Amino acid sequence: MNPKVFRQTAVGNKQKQKSMKKLILGITALIAFSCSEKPQTRFSLNGTVNSIENGTFLYLNLNNKKLDSTKIEDNSFQFNTQLPWSPIRLYIHTKDYSNYTSFWAENKSMTFKAIDTDFKSANITGSKSELLSQALYREIDSLPRKERLIKEMEYVKGHPNSIVSANILSIYSTTWGKEKTKVLFDQFSKENKESYYGRKIERYIELNKEPKIGEQYVDFEMSNQNGSFKKLSEVNGKVVLLEFWASWCGPCRKENPNLIKTYKEFNPKGFEIFAVSLDNNKNSWISAIEEDSLNWEHVSDLKGNENEASLIYGVNGIPDNFLIAENGVIIGRNLRGEELNKKLKELLK
Repeated sequence: MNPKVFRQTAVGNKQKQKSMKKLILGITALIAFSCSEKPQTRFSLNGTVNSIENGTFLYLNLNNKKLDSTKIEDNSFQFNTQLPWSPIRLYIHTKDYSNYTSFWAENKSMTFKAIDTDFKSANITGSKSELLSQALYREIDSLPRKERLIKEMEYVKGHPNSIVSANILSIYSTTWGKEKTKVLFDQFSKENKESYYGRKIERYIELNKEPKIGEQYVDFEMSNQNGSFKKLSEVNGKVVLLEFWASWCGPCRKENPNLIKTYKEFNPKGFEIFAVSLDNNKNSWISAIEEDSLNWEHVSDLKGNENEASLIYGVNGIPDNFLIAENGVIIGRNLRGEELNKKLKELLK
């Protein structure tokens, strides 16, 4: 063989060997990395019950939206569900809500036992957040509302890194007000602030103006049931009632006949109503307007309890309303029936 050719062949073989070693090392490293990765976990809930008939369906809900459903068989049920995030507060219930409870779900295997207790008091295990929540509510469930709220606020102060605290503050932010809410929120961990519940609190803090009686109203724009945007400032009335309600609110629907009578009597004199619905289902909202014959302006952003106008005005329960004079000053809040009629008689002589 030609010496030159021999040297070229030898060099070529060495290069091939080096390339092969690199390939083997790369494959080995990839295998090692894959083996060291933790397996992906997924939420599951294995339950046992004895007070509900076999064949009954159970539903897993997040903010009134169904995540999953399953059927009880042999006094047992199972959910295997992809959670949108974790930990997360979920509701589990029968179709008619005769049996229901809420709990903290995590991307883990969890258990639900309601054998020696009722469905609402089931023993739910497998979630650290659920254990923290159970400990808190065992302590405060029997307390009067005022004392309970104090204890919940103390819990939020003392556990700024707990997702349970973020959830509590997101629920009571409108009750405790912007100032207290901001102080508590500022103490939260970065993770808590960026959580689903933290973002809700931050949105409330950003939007809330909470105008008081004697102060000017705050204007806003929202879509009506026909898709047209309407502003509160566009309502042409000497006195305007800004009414917060929803199709699912029993007390609101019960009050509607009285409001209709008031509207018929005082509308010819300059009284108008601007109704904001805290619905999240458009069909339910429109059906309620038609069924109750509510012939005034209606708007909603269909965000339920996160309705933008309700956050601006600090509404923490419905029905609620603000009576606004012709000069834009709020002159009454949560006026109903004869109390509202009396005020309108004074203003619209």
